[in-house]
Amino acid sequence: MTPELILWGAVAGIALVLVGGGTVFLLRHISALAQLRAARAEVDRLLAEATARSREIELQAKDEALKLRASIEAEHRERRAELQRLERRLAQKEESLEQRMAALERREKQIAAKEQEVTKLHQQLEQLKEQQLRELERIAGLTSEEAKRVLLQSIENEVREEANRLARQIEREAKEEAEKRAREIIAVAIQRVAADHTAETTVSVVPLPNEEMKSRIIGREGRNIRAFEAATGVDLVIDDTPDAVIVSAFDPIRREIARLALSRLVQDGRIQPARVEEMVAKARQEVEQIVREAGERAALEAGVHGLHSDIIEAMGRLKFRMSYGQNVLAHSVEVSLLAAAMAAELGADVNVTKRAAFLHDIGKALVHEMEGPHALIGAEFLRRYNVSPKVVHAVEAHHGEVEPQTVEAFLVAAADAISAARPGARRETVENYIKRLEALEAVASSFEGVEKAYAIQAGREVRIMVKPGAIDDLQSIRLARDIVKKIEENLEHPGQIKVTVIREWRVVEYAH
Repeated sequence: MTPELILWGAVAGIALVLVGGGTVFLLRHISALAQLRAARAEVDRLLAEATARSREIELQAKDEALKLRASIEAEHRERRAELQRLERRLAQKEESLEQRMAALERREKQIAAKEQEVTKLHQQLEQLKEQQLRELERIAGLTSEEAKRVLLQSIENEVREEANRLARQIEREAKEEAEKRAREIIAVAIQRVAADHTAETTVSVVPLPNEEMKSRIIGREGRNIRAFEAATGVDLVIDDTPDAVIVSAFDPIRREIARLALSRLVQDGRIQPARVEEMVAKARQEVEQIVREAGERAALEAGVHGLHSDIIEAMGRLKFRMSYGQNVLAHSVEVSLLAAAMAAELGADVNVTKRAAFLHDIGKALVHEMEGPHALIGAEFLRRYNVSPKVVHAVEAHHGEVEPQTVEAFLVAAADAISAARPGARRETVENYIKRLEALEAVASSFEGVEKAYAIQAGREVRIMVKPGAIDDLQSIRLARDIVKKIEENLEHPGQIKVTVIREWRVVEYAH
């Protein structure tokens, strides 16, 4: 290759390199210019948005300023109006005060003038009194001191007579008012207390699943029954009563322990001396727990707190004691509520009255351990535990063994009588019950044609057998109505009594 060709080739290569580099530079320059234009356009757009936003903010600020100004001006107007109202009221008050001051000044002048007149009249009266006194002394021939004594003696006699008359009248009215007030207090107390008494039986009967169980209770040669009676201290009565054994004991706690133990022995079926002692021990623990819970529940119901645990336990024993069919523990709670209500009405010590009324029959739980009236036994028992002397006195005086000395003691005795005597609190005695049934049968038998009359269902029904030859069917209807009418007129009866007239005609023949 010639040097010229080499030189021209080099020149051509250099030229190509220069042309390529220029092209690249040119392209880069064009791209930079395009980016610069885009950036300027973005800046212009942002400036335009900023300008629009600033105008919008400026307009909002102007609106807010206008609203604030309007609000301030409205508040200013309201305050100005309020100040104007206050100024008018002050002006009116000032005017009213000025008028009152003027009226007071006129009143003072009038009073001063009247005082002068009164002074003159008083002087004239004094002169007239002196003149009258001298004239009376001249006419009566008595001095003023003697006349005063005579006048005072006369007035004293009149006043004494009037005082005696008023005293008698006040005493009579006081008695009437006291009786009325006492009836109201007792009525209010009874209305506030709505305690119900359940007439429980005093003989415990244990049901048996069958008659064969009686021989198992007795045991071989009577060892089981002897072990049971020795462990419980009760008597078991096993007689011809079907499927039942009677537990007899004077102590209700022992009777309850024996009833529970015997019931569980019957359920278990394994009756032997060792098992008897085990069941009796468990029953005794359960009854002791029942006694404690009953005492605590009764104290809570009566609102009596802070009692010794032994006192609570003694009160719980009364759950199993009855007095004429009335549960003694429920009776104690009722007496406490009654006495507290009456004490509140009379202004007596409610706490002492309520506590004494709740504890008034606690001696009935101890009569098996001590001898004497239950009121004195209970009072002595409470003294051991440092119970308040007022409470102890009310307890020992509620049946008259000790003369009541305080209002609370009288209230406890009155509440005890009210609770025991109110209708439905205690069951009627057997004698009264029998008399009521006999009277019912006598009324039914008093009519002609009646053959026999039977009072059944505790006196709630009378069944009358009539002679079929003397009374027909229509006469039976009339007889039933007449008997009902006579019962309503002559007898006091609880609830409804059903009268049933039975007329039966029997024809009997015998075949030979």
